[in-house]
Amino acid sequence: MSDKKENPGQDSVNVSRRHFIGTTAVAGLAVGVAACNDKSAAPAASAGSSAHAGADVGKYEVAPGQLDEYYSFSSGGHSGEMRIYGLPSGRLFKRIPVFNMDCLVGWGITNESKKIIGTKADGSLKYHTGDTHHVHPSYKDGTYDGRYIFVNDKIHGRLARIRMDTMETDKITELPLVQGFHGVFPDKRDPVDQAINYTTRVFCGAEFSIPLDNNGKNMNDTKDYRSIFSCVDAETMAVRWQVLIDGNCDLVATSYDGKLACTNQYNTENGAHYEDMMTVEQDACLFFNVARIEEAVKAGKFKTYGGSKVPVVDGTKASNADPKTALTCYVPIPKNPHGVNASPDGKYYACSGKLSPTASLIEHALVLKWFDGELKNPRDAVVAEPEIGLGPLHTGFDGRGNAYTTLFLDSQIVKWNVEAAIKSYKGDKSAKPVVDRIDVQYQPGHGFTSMGETKDADGKYFLSDNKFSKDRFLPVGPLHPETAQLIDISGDKMKLVADHAVYSEPHDSIIIPRSLVRTRQVYDINDFPNAVKDAKDCRVERKGKKVTVYLTSQAPTFGLREWTVKRGDEVTIILTNLDKVEDLTHGFAIPKYDIQFIVNPQETKSVTFIADKPGVYWCYCTNFCHALHLEMRSRMLVEA
Repeated sequence: MSDKKENPGQDSVNVSRRHFIGTTAVAGLAVGVAACNDKSAAPAASAGSSAHAGADVGKYEVAPGQLDEYYSFSSGGHSGEMRIYGLPSGRLFKRIPVFNMDCLVGWGITNESKKIIGTKADGSLKYHTGDTHHVHPSYKDGTYDGRYIFVNDKIHGRLARIRMDTMETDKITELPLVQGFHGVFPDKRDPVDQAINYTTRVFCGAEFSIPLDNNGKNMNDTKDYRSIFSCVDAETMAVRWQVLIDGNCDLVATSYDGKLACTNQYNTENGAHYEDMMTVEQDACLFFNVARIEEAVKAGKFKTYGGSKVPVVDGTKASNADPKTALTCYVPIPKNPHGVNASPDGKYYACSGKLSPTASLIEHALVLKWFDGELKNPRDAVVAEPEIGLGPLHTGFDGRGNAYTTLFLDSQIVKWNVEAAIKSYKGDKSAKPVVDRIDVQYQPGHGFTSMGETKDADGKYFLSDNKFSKDRFLPVGPLHPETAQLIDISGDKMKLVADHAVYSEPHDSIIIPRSLVRTRQVYDINDFPNAVKDAKDCRVERKGKKVTVYLTSQAPTFGLREWTVKRGDEVTIILTNLDKVEDLTHGFAIPKYDIQFIVNPQETKSVTFIADKPGVYWCYCTNFCHALHLEMRSRMLVEA
């Protein structure tokens, strides 16, 4: 079959390159996919599914003055931030600093943000880097409630919470005993008290196994390396408990009835080198019985490690052989699975082995039966395992009985039917699980359906975050943009309708209708205990070498024309924006002192620094706010 016939609308260079990338990637992972036979190779995409939307692509454009249908909340990878896009336009609305410093808003510069990020004894930031991978909002009754978004930091093992009314980070917690914190997911209702049908916990999976007393001794004795699964209180952000497990955690999912949390696992071999991480044919999807774990913690059946006071229960396979008392259930899954996702009806979990051409479908009710002792073999909880293509990773659902899985090596999205997959697994040869395929450019990592992680999956869009975009955009140097390709999944055939260039390196995206997002437009000045509520209250107070400057901004003036401090003073500036008009933000910068931050309407922020350079320093507004914006200044006079 020719390239033109397989892929109308794409030039032969692109098609050949996709084939080349897929082929070389398979060759590089030959040790892991040697067991795959010819039957497992993905067929070429059909002409109908691979084509763009063509003449009707205009209906996906958002005209000037019109609003997008959806928000897309996306992780920012090793930028340490989170981003907000509009869909279907793909317009970037906001970059939310989380674990990174951001001189635009002053995150990591203001006292308030430094307190959230965490500082050393000298007041400097504890960490300057972060690596956000997975973003998930809080739930009520199985769907998003618009309160919070939770996001991980893989580098330093931190969990952050973002308020959805202000779209700003308000808490960060560092998990003990953890390296490589990758997967995160809130519960969809309280796992213990079923009357509470909203998020109370956030579950966190540690990817890297380490010595629990990580003190530099016996570092090469890898048999003592362990991974940890954590539970964090959604309100206080305190770590409630942790579970000692076999193998590495990857992604995390939770059940709709609140009874189970789970993580897909690779490297159950506990290998320290990559060739040792692919020796077994089956790894696992690991399920946690949350009620039993909390009962064990309450009964004191736990240990603590490494100076941490967080209770750690034993969730290893050897210690949980009896289903009726087990805290964990290891469901075997081939091979090196990457990603686990719960279906909107709450019945199934899709877990794909990236070194196997299959997607495994696990039935929720059967896992519960294993915990009740009614199912002998955990592997019997797998009810389907269709061959879908090479390098399957993440799966989204459309709420109509179909699943959509990214194929990293084939550079495709494959659509497969859940019921047909179950029938085929039972031996029905007439059942054909794979419904459709579409090429993407190239190597899709993560993929998401609109509202697909909720009971209200609407089956309208699939977003494919691709790791390579060569030939897709204007060249901008060696570091290419990545591609978020928007696919219409509302019909029988998938249609590629837009390419959105995104800055490196997005991992997870959550697509939410705009009706579920309710933000503040102006802050409440009463929320800030140190607010300067009237320009008449602007003043300078001295206590020894500590000086506090109380200041207001109201276009086009600051509340003090100038103020004087002495060389060596510790200066704290408290600035309140008295303007009440939405979008009227002020900035505040001091040349040579590395100070820049913003205050939104009715908001208060503060900075502290040492006035170590004598002279005149013009403090000015950095955020264009008024016709006299350039004249909006004050002077800091530092006496020698």
